[in-house]
Amino acid sequence: MTDNERLDDGNKIYPVGEKDPDHVRTRNGRPLRDLTLDNLLGGQVSEADFRITADGLRLQAQIAERAGRPNLAQNLRRGAELVEIPDGELLDVYELLRPGRAQSAEQLRAAANQLRLTYGAKETASLLEEAALVYERRGIFQRRF
Repeated sequence: MTDNERLDDGNKIYPVGEKDPDHVRTRNGRPLRDLTLDNLLGGQVSEADFRITADGLRLQAQIAERAGRPNLAQNLRRGAELVEIPDGELLDVYELLRPGRAQSAEQLRAAANQLRLTYGAKETASLLEEAALVYERRGIFQRRF
């Protein structure tokens, strides 16, 4: 069965880890069945192998899209982008999104451009640009504390 055939009826493969575990791989290419406590304690896998992958999130987004849940699919695609961005940069963006932290819409747009250019994070950049418009309209750039 092809990926598209499996995805046509998301119920056939969702949850993927239970119904199609061979389709799930770690960042290092290990199959899901290798992620055991014994393998972790024995050093065959590392803590990093247990992290979600961009591919896994994109697969979940395809399933959600085909199940008629476009908003969930969009959030999962954004999550797939975020997996590739270093934690420090994510925390900087999060801080900018808190009301009163960014000083201008241009500051949010600059962060959006940086994510788009550096990491190809188009969905996340669009979210920041949308936030810039909303924050401008609501006057959220004024310090609130």
